[in-house]
Amino acid sequence: MKKIKPEKILDWANEVLEIEIKGINDLKKSLNKDFLKAIDIISRCKGRIVVTGMGKAGIVGQKFSATLSSTGSCSFWLHAAEAVHGDLGSVRDDDVVIVLSYSGETDEIKNLIPFIKKIGAKIISITSNVKSNLARYSDSVIRVKIDKEACSLGLAPTTSTTAMLAISDAIAVVLQRIKGFKEKDFAMFHPRGSLGRKLLLKVGDIMRKGRDHPVVDGDSLVRDVILKITSAHAGAAVIIDKDKKLIGIFTDGDLRRNLEIYPNILKKKIKLVMTSNPITINEDCLASEALRILEKKKIDEVPVIDNNHHPVGILDIQDLIAAGVV
Repeated sequence: MKKIKPEKILDWANEVLEIEIKGINDLKKSLNKDFLKAIDIISRCKGRIVVTGMGKAGIVGQKFSATLSSTGSCSFWLHAAEAVHGDLGSVRDDDVVIVLSYSGETDEIKNLIPFIKKIGAKIISITSNVKSNLARYSDSVIRVKIDKEACSLGLAPTTSTTAMLAISDAIAVVLQRIKGFKEKDFAMFHPRGSLGRKLLLKVGDIMRKGRDHPVVDGDSLVRDVILKITSAHAGAAVIIDKDKKLIGIFTDGDLRRNLEIYPNILKKKIKLVMTSNPITINEDCLASEALRILEKKKIDEVPVIDNNHHPVGILDIQDLIAAGVV
């Protein structure tokens, strides 16, 4: 293989990007009444959105279907070749079938279309050929026409698949907005993702409780409280009154601040050196909101209370880090 100058490689790469950028810009011509008709059909769909295609367009279709599903539109991918060997049984008359085929004349697609029509499902095609066999059988046609492929031979699907991907994203996002799909809905479909953790995880799910939650009464000695904090591997203890309601918190910062004031601090009652009426959060508070409070108040621990102001746990910044909220 001959050695090629780095400048030449960058020129080739830039040429590809420029061709594909033009292909996407030309898509704006597809945003017309046909696009609106397609959106209307899909948004009124009572069943599922079935996406199908072959080759590289089929790969784009798989991503399209996945995007629809994650943004609030029930969808599944149907392999065009497998469909006529039994998988067509998954298509119902109240479904909408979106077919991606740049030529509109792929054999597998031509064989599939009549059977979809017989089932009664609506057909939307994404194609460059509005006079193709696929377009003629479609209820709506979104035209994706490019000047040329970015492939140096002008053969491999490059610009055409980029254009199909872009128009499919446009469809998915428009539907997302029509449905009023919000962040909390997205998180529901992505519970193991970082957004899911931030939007769904509650303080009660990750707070320290039981043995890991030091609770003492106001008359306890500082010495005993420190031992209890140490044995719990915690960073603070919460202090309660005779009705078991929260009255304060004692942290490492409280200890350091009071050392000069009380040389014999270990023998003092905890209620004399605690932080009274501390900032608190409810166990039903979202972990993301708890993080915002800790950052705003510049604190590392916060008592967690129930609706009766009884302490039920303590939340440490390290708990949020471990849960992946930070």
